[in-house]
Amino acid sequence: METKKLQTKDFINVGVFTAIYFVIFFAVGMLGYIPILYVLIPFIAPVISGIPFMLFLTRVKKFGMVTIMGTIVGTLMTLTGHTYLPAIFGFVFGLLADLIFKAGKYKSKKLSYLGYGVFSLWLMGMLAPFWIMKDSFENMMLDSMGVDYTKTVMDLFSNIAWTFPIMTFLGGMIGAFLGFTMLKKHFKKAGIA
Repeated sequence: METKKLQTKDFINVGVFTAIYFVIFFAVGMLGYIPILYVLIPFIAPVISGIPFMLFLTRVKKFGMVTIMGTIVGTLMTLTGHTYLPAIFGFVFGLLADLIFKAGKYKSKKLSYLGYGVFSLWLMGMLAPFWIMKDSFENMMLDSMGVDYTKTVMDLFSNIAWTFPIMTFLGGMIGAFLGFTMLKKHFKKAGIA
């Protein structure tokens, strides 16, 4: 009988796949140096990062693994200069995604799509300062990126910021579909319908 407690191999899987996910996410985030792409990252990043996440999902059989991944990714973003919010959002949306995957016994294709869409919402922790601490968000951007870049991004944000959660969730669903399509053999082997 398989234990429900997380074991060393589970933590190793979390570590390896979190590193892969983070590197890919961070590389996609570099597109943000182009202002118009900065505001599209909430959509693009979950699409591209969906492939390693869905491969990770073939290894997830126990509750807590996705929560740990979300917490680590959010904390890493906090350590790279963002506020504390990505760490909190990483934990919350990682936990919600874990609950969704668990509801499908880690084998439901539909809940895998939904779960990754929800997991992807941890990104809102990076963008939440736009809504709740707009002045400091703008000042941080001014300090690091300059006046022209900041003005362009803030103008774009003002017009489409309300779409970010929708874009992120849809990006996650598309990323899950892309990952599932590319990794179909792995999912069959893992017993995910």
